[in-house]
Amino acid sequence: MNRSIRITVCSMVAAVDAVLMFLTGVIPGGTLVLPALAGLPLIMVVIEFGKAWAWMAYLVVSLLSALIAADKDAVLFFILFFGSYSILKAEIEKRPSRAVRILLKLVFFNAAAIASFYLGIYLLGVPQESFTVFGVYLPWLYLLLGNIVFIIYDYAVSLLIAEYCRKIHPRLKKWLHNR
Repeated sequence: MNRSIRITVCSMVAAVDAVLMFLTGVIPGGTLVLPALAGLPLIMVVIEFGKAWAWMAYLVVSLLSALIAADKDAVLFFILFFGSYSILKAEIEKRPSRAVRILLKLVFFNAAAIASFYLGIYLLGVPQESFTVFGVYLPWLYLLLGNIVFIIYDYAVSLLIAEYCRKIHPRLKKWLHNR
């Protein structure tokens, strides 16, 4: 496949992701939703061009996001989880044991969530009081709920990947490889 096509497609993915990350500062409540959406196009890059190209696009989006996105929490979520998970998911899914796949995914999610929590507090200055509801400090409850949402997110992403591979990949592969 022509290298310029790979560069062009990866650049377009990076541009779309950078716009989504920029919008985190514009759209209220976009702190988690927009980084989650920004991670999805990287899956297409993994499928069409491989993990090496996806890692390069991820690094570009991470750098651009750090520079242009106003919501630095969202940038942390993208860098530590949504962007990298979109690429690592392909490697995790290769494991033969379903239990091992689930365990690896949960370990990665929890490590990213805990790192985001502490980096948010100590690097970005997020007040610890923001994790308090009615005087009760609830970060562990948030982590538990986050695990439930992550399981749903992972399942939904798996369904999207299956549909992509069934409907879009065969057509795109013909088009990309005929250039």
